[in-house]
Amino acid sequence: MAVSANDIRWVAHLARLEFAEEELVLFTDQFNDILQYVDQLKGVDTEGVEPLAHALPIHNVFRDDEPRPSLSRDDALANAPDRRGEFYGVPAVLE
Repeated sequence: MAVSANDIRWVAHLARLEFAEEELVLFTDQFNDILQYVDQLKGVDTEGVEPLAHALPIHNVFRDDEPRPSLSRDDALANAPDRRGEFYGVPAVLE
C-alpha cells in the first residue's frame, strides 16, 4: 500500500495544515517508508509468541491512595508570585 502526495495533501487539509510542495514530497516518501516497514513486520512469524503489553515484567509501583493531611492554604500559597487573598492571581484570558 502506497500513499500519494494527494493523500498527504488531503490529510493535511483535514488537519488544517499547510505544506510547501517540497514538504509534501518529503512527507510522502517518509510515510511510504513507514508503510514498507510495517509490511515487513507483518511478515514476521509470531506463532507461539504470547501477546504482552510491555517487554519487561513490571508492576504497579505507586503507593496506596490513602487520605492524609494536606498543606494549609497559607503554605500552599507561600511561593505564589501573585497572591490575591486566598487565591493564586493569574492574568485575565478574556477581554
